[in-house]
Amino acid sequence: MMNSMLGATELGLLYAFMALGVYITFRILDFPDLTVDGSYTTGGAIAAVMISHGYSPWLATLAALAGGMAAGMCTGLLHTKGKINGLLSGILMMIALYSINLRIMGKPNVSLMGADLIFGSVNPLLVMPFVVLAIKLLMDLFLRTDLGLALRATGDNARMIRSFGVNTDNTTILGISLSNGLVALSGALIAQYSTFADSSMGIGMIVIGLASVIIGEAIFGSGSVFRATLAVVLGSIVYRIVVALALRVPWLNASDLKLITAVIVIVALVFPSIQRYLKQKNVGRKRTEELAEQALRSKKGGALDA
Repeated sequence: MMNSMLGATELGLLYAFMALGVYITFRILDFPDLTVDGSYTTGGAIAAVMISHGYSPWLATLAALAGGMAAGMCTGLLHTKGKINGLLSGILMMIALYSINLRIMGKPNVSLMGADLIFGSVNPLLVMPFVVLAIKLLMDLFLRTDLGLALRATGDNARMIRSFGVNTDNTTILGISLSNGLVALSGALIAQYSTFADSSMGIGMIVIGLASVIIGEAIFGSGSVFRATLAVVLGSIVYRIVVALALRVPWLNASDLKLITAVIVIVALVFPSIQRYLKQKNVGRKRTEELAEQALRSKKGGALDA
């Protein structure tokens, strides 16, 4: 049980970069970016191919980050300059990346068994908390700069920020590029953690990223940028722990992972609505009781006067 929880925590930390990337597009930019399923695989493919050809795993990871940013930039250009719907531009790029990733790998999967990897001699639990915290703090600092504020304003009210002379096309492209760069970084780390990269490893990643964001916000809140990004990181860890616990249920198999993910997302989305409904119902009940008491007092007062 303890080993299962430690493994889930390790995966949660590795997937935290992807969750932060999804947070940028879906929460900050309010952009439905489906490039994630493709750029995640791109990161794993670039890192695996470079490492298998003898390059440093650190250099391969940075190259994966750059590859993901390039993919995100293409999606941004399709949307802003090509005037293609945001959802459709992400889908188009995701489809294109499937073939691109196969070109990069040259075959459906690449094994990294025996290769020099980042986690070859280092326990992820000893390194990743500090790396994730550093990236999270750098992201917080960036979102407080003038450019970061313009990025946040683009998602809140693009027309308003354009009136101040900000080029929202550039901020949108930047945001989507950063998002997919973080997603590809996660893919590169996961490929090294699992010692292989596969052309289908990115299927469903957008749902996992959304689950991490939604669970984190539901449990830890999102009142400020610092709190929101921290909630996303913790949400990624909580999600992996919940999945690990769910897979320990006797009648669930590893093949049910996507179903479990979908159920978790549904519960995380529905739960706040149920909370609001119960709260409103409770307030309405108290108000009804107060009105009934006031009416009863008025009736008694009238009877005494008579």
